[in-house]
Amino acid sequence: MAKVKQLTVTCKNRPGELARIAKVLGDAKVNVLSCLTTTSEEEGATYLVVDNVNKAKKALDAADLPYGETDVLQVELPNTPGALGQFAGKLADKGINITLAYQTSVKGYKKASVVLAVSDMEKAARVR
Repeated sequence: MAKVKQLTVTCKNRPGELARIAKVLGDAKVNVLSCLTTTSEEEGATYLVVDNVNKAKKALDAADLPYGETDVLQVELPNTPGALGQFAGKLADKGINITLAYQTSVKGYKKASVVLAVSDMEKAARVR
């Protein structure tokens, strides 16, 4: 289980915002490993885990895209029914709250990648 940096880019809720963010990062040769975009009313947020945080921050700064940076867990789980529930249950048993989660998996692949923002990063990093 790895502790990684998550960048949260704030934007307007309108067509093209994710395309703009992704183009800025792509032009800077930053690979997006995980992504979640949410919206509420007129505002939006894109949560990103990337392969090079420093290059991403420089590119976002140059494009005048506001962002925040937080530590999150990136966990590989078996790509099987119940794996996420089992792991989330282990966190709950330790009193750890999950405040944000997003997962990517592909049918037929053995592993799923899950990004978790949690209430106690240090304790969560020790859960197996």
